[in-house]
Order: sequence, then C-alpha cells, then structure tokens
Amino acid sequence: MGKVILVCGKICSGKSYYSKKIKESLNAVIISPDEATYELINNEQGEFYNVFSEKLNKYLTKKVGEIAKAGANVIFERGLWSNKDRKEIKEYYKNNGIDCEIHYVYVDDETWKQNIEERNQRVLSGNGGSDFYLDEGLMNKLESKWEEPMENEYDVIYKVNRND
Repeated sequence: MGKVILVCGKICSGKSYYSKKIKESLNAVIISPDEATYELINNEQGEFYNVFSEKLNKYLTKKVGEIAKAGANVIFERGLWSNKDRKEIKEYYKNNGIDCEIHYVYVDDETWKQNIEERNQRVLSGNGGSDFYLDEGLMNKLESKWEEPMENEYDVIYKVNRND
C-alpha cells in the first residue's frame, strides 16, 4: 500500500515547489486541485467556484485514497487551510486504513510577499500556468481563512528558503 502525503500551506507558500522537490524521492504522483480547477473551469472564480471546489476536493480525496490503496505514493497538494480540514482528512484516511502524513510548507512573511509578487507577474505576462492573479481583495479573503497548524498537526515541516 502506498502513502498519502498531504501538503499543507497558505497560498503562494511554495507547496507546488515542495511537492515537485520530494516527488522523485518518494516515487509518487502529485494530485493538485489547483491544476484540476485550471483544466476544468479555467480558474473561473464566480459564484459556482465554491461549490465546484468543495465537490472537487471531496472527489480527489477519495481518488487519492484509492491510488494509495493500489500501491502508489501520492502527494496531495490540497492546502488544508483550517485545523478542521486537517483533522477531518487525517481521520478520513486513518478510518480507511490509509497511511498519511501532513507536510507543512512554512514561509516567512517577506518571502511570501515576494512569492505573491512573482506569481502575479507571471500571470500578467501570460506565464502563470494554472495560477490566477491575487489581488488585494482575494488575498484578504484567503488570509482570513488560513489557520497556521500547531506542531501536533503536522508530521514534517519544510521551511521555504529562497536560496533553494
């Protein structure tokens, strides 16, 4: 049986970078709701987005579990912004006999602001891939939803280093 690595961190913290960095060493596949959202609805942030996002995350949570049960390691780059989300998903996998770990991608405020600026520049220049532009209103909304995990909530902490 494979293992599920749940990658936790606020938006623009470096979750995708971290996931790619550990992918080969774990012989794992990366599942990203952000990539799926881009492919399916081109990151449209309308009224439908919240319902779509909730359904997509529920579906991918099940599929990630099935992949792990089939024997592959999976890096599930989901964000897991609230204490409740982290607790619920760990319980879900535990109750289904699936080994999982939460890896917290920590970023200091200065680096985080640089990451956001660089991301927005990539989006504006047409090189943003599945990223979407983060304006002040959206950032305020997202920041209000983020709950930093306590030490007992994660198994691994990765501190972003701009020199990596």
